[in-house]
Amino acid sequence: MDLALVDFDHTVTTCDTYARFLRRIASPQQRAGEAWRVGPWLAGYRLGLVSAAALRTRVTRLVFTGGDPAAVAAAGRHYADETLPGLLRPWMMERIAWHRARGDTLVLVSGSLDLYLAPWCHRHGMELLCNRLEVAEGRLTGRYLGGDRGAHKAADIRARYDLSRYRRIHAYGDSAEDRPMLALAHERWYRGRRLA
Repeated sequence: MDLALVDFDHTVTTCDTYARFLRRIASPQQRAGEAWRVGPWLAGYRLGLVSAAALRTRVTRLVFTGGDPAAVAAAGRHYADETLPGLLRPWMMERIAWHRARGDTLVLVSGSLDLYLAPWCHRHGMELLCNRLEVAEGRLTGRYLGGDRGAHKAADIRARYDLSRYRRIHAYGDSAEDRPMLALAHERWYRGRRLA
């Protein structure tokens, strides 16, 4: 049996699904203040001055603090059912189907949220390592449970899987956050091109 490690945004999908999900569930007041509170951070990210993890952490705090966990979970399931199917890369879905047909262990490893990734993974027969939102006293805190996992993909993989059990490891990614995960693999795919 082989192990296939798959990033989600810009690898399985054609875009950043997390940003789209945040825009969908943000309140009108949050969207109105977005330019002032998020704009400088987004500009810094595009210039390479702010990390993806720092940007994710900031917007997560702004959108989710004080939110109702049940309502946000329902929005995540709806997003998985209605929006994600239209954002998938056909060639990556073919690769996922190929691994599944071989009986490989398929793991989605993402800095995005379980709210919509968990139902999507269940539908496609994949295990999941990703960010989860923290809940305290029945409300969302705006923080990630255990901190942002995007920069810790390789460590999370090693913690959950005994890599010596697998004949070969395949990894698919598109960003700097994926490079440590790709380094674990025998067969590496970066932005749709096979590297090794």
